[in-house]
Amino acid sequence: MIFLYIVFLLLGFIIVLALAAPKKYQVERTIVINKPLAEVFNYIKYIKNQDNWSPWKKKDPTMSQEFYGEDGTIGFIASWVGNKEVGEGEQEIKNIIDNSRLESQLRFLKPWKSESDAYINVKEIDTDSTEVIWGFSGNNKVPMNIMMLFFNMEKTVGKDFQEGLESLKELLES
Repeated sequence: MIFLYIVFLLLGFIIVLALAAPKKYQVERTIVINKPLAEVFNYIKYIKNQDNWSPWKKKDPTMSQEFYGEDGTIGFIASWVGNKEVGEGEQEIKNIIDNSRLESQLRFLKPWKSESDAYINVKEIDTDSTEVIWGFSGNNKVPMNIMMLFFNMEKTVGKDFQEGLESLKELLES
């Protein structure tokens, strides 16, 4: 009988955690690049260019990659298999609004399966300055959402986004 009480308590605890845990996430970082908007957007719309500024490429420079379709167009897919820091997955361009927004879907396969919607927005500050906003969002499914109580996505992924944007700025301004 005590065993059943323990099982019910554990089950109840897990249910409470699942109800309290975040169901959605969004991480976003911003930087200003001292280059004209069209020049910045024309560079970022090509997924292959991310190899030059992505924090994840730096974490595993030898990751294997495959590409499908024409880069810089809707439907282009970049897939990767890397070390434990970058995992395995693919990124597909879903929408392009010229000189405004690049939308893609990230499909992570390892270390665990998940999907996120990623975006890079650009906004002209003046003729020689462009604001770049890089972010992604998604849903935390039960029971994975319980893990988000112990993992700060905003802090962890936000740090990577900031590092990537700083590399992009350095690259485009040099």
